Amino acid sequence: MNLLALWGLFFSAFIAATIFPAQSELVLVGLLVTDAAPVGALICVATIGNTLGSVTNWILGRYFNRFRDRRWFPVKGDSLARAEAWYRKYGRWTLLLSWTPIIGDPLTLAAGVMREPLLSFTLIVGVAKLIRYIVVAAITLQWIVY
Repeated sequence: MNLLALWGLFFSAFIAATIFPAQSELVLVGLLVTDAAPVGALICVATIGNTLGSVTNWILGRYFNRFRDRRWFPVKGDSLARAEAWYRKYGRWTLLLSWTPIIGDPLTLAAGVMREPLLSFTLIVGVAKLIRYIVVAAITLQWIVY
């Protein structure tokens, strides 16, 4: 098992879940096709890294919301407002969309702003991220045809 590859995947997945533009799926696909580590280990590491990146967003929303109008704040005001509206309307289950590009990060930030308990946040986001990585692996390894 290539520990360097697993750490690289972990950090790319973590960064991809935060405000920085990154594609952990590409790293996962590369590691899958090169057989760098067992499939289960790759999916697990990617899921944990990506979920912890989302927890970082939750922390930003929960504790740093007062800085939301600052230029350096990770999500623009209108994106956060839309995410908060979705969250108010549909509740914690919107976190099942946390894996999606563009809306996922603001949703995880909004969950912190809206005071979603960390345990339910982590469980729902973790399941969403796990399913996404399983689907990526299944397509890459041709377990399913797309």
